[in-house]
Amino acid sequence: MKSSIEIRDAKPSDAKTILHFINELAIYEKEPDAVKTNEQAILDTLFCDSATAHSILCLDGEEPIGFAVYFYNYSTWLGKNGLYLEDLYVSPDSRGKGAGKAIMKHLANRALANNCGRFEWVVLDWNQPAIDFYNSIGAEPQDEWIIYRLTGQALIDFAS
Repeated sequence: MKSSIEIRDAKPSDAKTILHFINELAIYEKEPDAVKTNEQAILDTLFCDSATAHSILCLDGEEPIGFAVYFYNYSTWLGKNGLYLEDLYVSPDSRGKGAGKAIMKHLANRALANNCGRFEWVVLDWNQPAIDFYNSIGAEPQDEWIIYRLTGQALIDFAS
């Protein structure tokens, strides 16, 4: 049977599927206990009127095989929005069908349609398959930047 990859915007009824993919991604990234979200939180944040992040699903026929979550950021130097890919995941048994490339092309086209000056994401330094894939599509690593993060108690303490 021929693969029929399709990308579509996620709907509220997809919240359970999105949560499933988030959990699979956390396992892949060796952080299975890091997921604190749930189906209701996904509904409340990705599908509310004031949502700042968005999700797409990748399907092979009718079967969801992957997803992505993205949001728009802003470049002061370009004076334009950028599209930031927060998460991309394709189920292991569906890899090699072109799903990841289809998701990336879909988001690249969305960035262009919205006059974005950049399409950016991060990748774990040990994730060689993803690094090889991103290199193959012409993406370039930005090695001069170091990501900093405040979270949990450190965020609370600093904000006080």
